[in-house]
Amino acid sequence: MANPTPAYDLAPVWELLVFGALLAVVPLAWIAWRHRGSSGARRLQALTVLTLFLTFDLVLFGAFTRLTDSGLGCPDWPGCYGQSNPLQANQQISAAQSALPSGPVTHAKAWIEMVHRYLATGVGALIVLLTVAAWWQWRRWRKGRGEAPSLSRWWVTATLAWVCVQGAFGALTVTMRLFPAIVTLHLLGGATLLALLCVQAVQQTFRVHGTVPALVARGLRLGLVFGVVLVLLQLLLGGWVSTNYAVLVCSTFPKCQGSWWPSMAFDEGFQLWRGLGLLADGSHISFEGLTAIHYVHRLAAYVVLAVLGWLAWRMLRSGHLTLQGRWLAGLLVLQFLTGLSNVVLGWPLVAAVMHTGGAAALLVVLVWALASTQVPKARQHAVPATFAISSSSGASA
Repeated sequence: MANPTPAYDLAPVWELLVFGALLAVVPLAWIAWRHRGSSGARRLQALTVLTLFLTFDLVLFGAFTRLTDSGLGCPDWPGCYGQSNPLQANQQISAAQSALPSGPVTHAKAWIEMVHRYLATGVGALIVLLTVAAWWQWRRWRKGRGEAPSLSRWWVTATLAWVCVQGAFGALTVTMRLFPAIVTLHLLGGATLLALLCVQAVQQTFRVHGTVPALVARGLRLGLVFGVVLVLLQLLLGGWVSTNYAVLVCSTFPKCQGSWWPSMAFDEGFQLWRGLGLLADGSHISFEGLTAIHYVHRLAAYVVLAVLGWLAWRMLRSGHLTLQGRWLAGLLVLQFLTGLSNVVLGWPLVAAVMHTGGAAALLVVLVWALASTQVPKARQHAVPATFAISSSSGASA
């Protein structure tokens, strides 16, 4: 039956913006109290690190929303049946739940979906504030009234622009009814936002501490770049598996369906522009198509584990990226265990959320390492400059 609810209803937009601003007040108050008496650059650095942390939490909650099938808990955008919260939409949600108790619309799923939107609005408000602060810092410096900017104003402006793009993908995720390509791109957008914020946090921390990036061999830098690209590609493949619900087509490891090379339909599995569970011609995707989606992700995971394992070893040996190397090695173990749990334990929710979080954390660690290093110029020797990104102690690692 066609959904009579309009895809877009902007009536509650101002209420949602106000609520997002109020949510942003909490971390702002903590920063103001925790860093009272600190310089403007120090407070801006602390706020950036905290925004990075909250964005990571948002990515995790987005995975939880998707994995609990709550993406259409409110079938319109940006509110819920034209209201700013599920309480006001109680009658419509109850009617939808009575008609189909398993969803997609239930009271629990509506709250999960709206909490995700509230958190996204709060993070957006913090990024708006970071952008305003960066421009204000630059303007004061130009007039000779303050310290030099700790970060390019264009970098934070680009981050704000990306948040707007990410918001648009969030809207399309709902209005296009969980279109797999859109949902996967929304996940990739969240990962990209994490990378943008991580670079800002590293650069601002260098400025506050008066340090410079560590000098490392060109091969290690290229390895870090390659690692970032690999993780992003694997995130895309993992998102494609999740959004197509292809996890459970292979329930054994290391073989799939009792074979090292099961029957697969790559043309179906990687037909990108199509509805959920369907092909472009409207027919249903076959089991072999879903198998292709799953198995390509699994094969790519072997490559990623090998490359990042080597990279962690190189980082530990470099002497300059020991902390990041330890994080990378630990996260690789976590990713293997959670990925294996998804297969052999039937996709448990905790393991599935942790698997997404682990992938996002891998990206953050690699970007952190990349932003913390540079290739030596002629006649320069490598010197250590490793630090922990911290909004509280600011201690060097």
